[in-house]
Amino acid sequence: MIVLSMFAVLLLLLSINVPIAIGLAVTTVVAMVIKQGTDFLIDTAIVMYVGATNFPLIAIPLFILAGAIMNTSGISRRLIAFASALVGFIKGGLSMINIATSMFFAEISGSAVADVAALGSILIPAMKKKGYPAAFAAAVTSSSASLAVIIPPSIPMILYAVMAQTSVVQLFVAGIIPGILGGFGLMLVSYIYAKRKNLPIEEKFNLSNLKRTGKDAALAFVLPVVILGGIFGGFVTATEGAGLAVVAACVIGAIYRELNFKQFFDATTEGASQTAIVMLLVAASVLIGEFLTIEQVPQGVASSITSITDNKYFILAILNVFLLIIGLFLHSAAAIILVVPIVMPLVNAAGIDPVHFGIIVTLNLAIGQQTPPVASVLVTACSVAKADIWEVSKVNIMFIAVLFTVLMLVTYVPFIPMSLVEYFYR
Repeated sequence: MIVLSMFAVLLLLLSINVPIAIGLAVTTVVAMVIKQGTDFLIDTAIVMYVGATNFPLIAIPLFILAGAIMNTSGISRRLIAFASALVGFIKGGLSMINIATSMFFAEISGSAVADVAALGSILIPAMKKKGYPAAFAAAVTSSSASLAVIIPPSIPMILYAVMAQTSVVQLFVAGIIPGILGGFGLMLVSYIYAKRKNLPIEEKFNLSNLKRTGKDAALAFVLPVVILGGIFGGFVTATEGAGLAVVAACVIGAIYRELNFKQFFDATTEGASQTAIVMLLVAASVLIGEFLTIEQVPQGVASSITSITDNKYFILAILNVFLLIIGLFLHSAAAIILVVPIVMPLVNAAGIDPVHFGIIVTLNLAIGQQTPPVASVLVTACSVAKADIWEVSKVNIMFIAVLFTVLMLVTYVPFIPMSLVEYFYR
């Protein structure tokens, strides 16, 4: 009952535009005072500080900064040129370029919002100029950007790993195959749509042009090698890999001679702003997690559901529905922070691998980024395209269907996400 009351109060605060982190903290403090008295408040600041300074979380601001530096150093433009030479000859070439570039970008930024802001500002106007409907341009950009939370490195995966106390490296590995499946699924839907609407081919395939753009973007391809190669090879932790990403992005920007001090300052400012939002959420989440643990709410939820069924696939169906609903109303970081501590005892009791469940969570929240009313990534794409969110949502249904299909495959065919994890780590 206390959790439902807290959730109702939180929704009320959000409806009057109170920031999510503030709403979480205020709701938790009030609940603490009601249930525990004022003595617990003495340690509130310490609990929040200790939780927010967890070592793996340092990777978040570093990946955000690396993505921000990429946006201002010519890396995005070179990736788009290479993707154009690679897939631009296919019907509806610009949509293919959009998806392919998002898949490349996802291997570096880890943030869907960063992806749609960086690539959308270039590709959406280009698609509109070529005669693509604004709603389609926004929909394909928004949905492909959400691959950034599935393909490693992924900021939501880092958050989940901390909350679930599992391996972030194994989560990164588990996201590779679902991310690739999602990307090719989006390409297939785009191709079918382009054939029906007779959308243009961007350019004829030219091997020399592919070689030229590949050579021009070669340094950009070094970034995922540095990040993922170092992490998967066991040479660095995810946090250290994020630090290497920042250094590599700065070096590549300097070599390209497109990164000056003002751009670096702007990138740092943007990174700090995004980091502050996420870390305040993390601090508030630690507080609510502490309260829920004291009240034994997670154990109660686990007991209630396992008394109905102990079939893990039916439990996964219940959790999928729950996460899809949560995704309608909460930003992915807030959803992970709020939900994961509550459901993990249930996940463990049902014998569900926490790494497998982490991929399920991130896919659910990738869909949540596309479904109003919150839909942070979709809103950003609509803003860039100057398109109505509901018109874009009608077109976006076919892309959401792809992400949902991948979610069902990942949920009920665990071999898909877990095969590489089993091969390399178990």
